[in-house]
Amino acid sequence: VVIGHVDSGKSTTTGHLIYQCGGIDKRTIEKFEKEAAELGKGSFKYAWVLDKLKAERERGITIDIALWKFETPR
Repeated sequence: VVIGHVDSGKSTTTGHLIYQCGGIDKRTIEKFEKEAAELGKGSFKYAWVLDKLKAERERGITIDIALWKFETPR
C-alpha cells in the first residue's frame, strides 16, 4: 500500500521500484518514455507502469487504483 499527498510521486516511485526489481523490462520503460515524451510528459515514464488509462496519461494524474504484485527472493 502506498499513501501520500497529491502529486508527491507515488506512482512514479512505485513504478520505478517495480522496474528496479525486475517487474518490467527496459524495453517497456523505453516505450513509456517515448510515448510520454510525445505528450510532453517525459518524466512520467515510471508512473505509466501503473497509470494505464488514457485520461491518466494525458492529465498526469492517477484516477483509478492500480494493483501490481511482485515478489523478491527476500
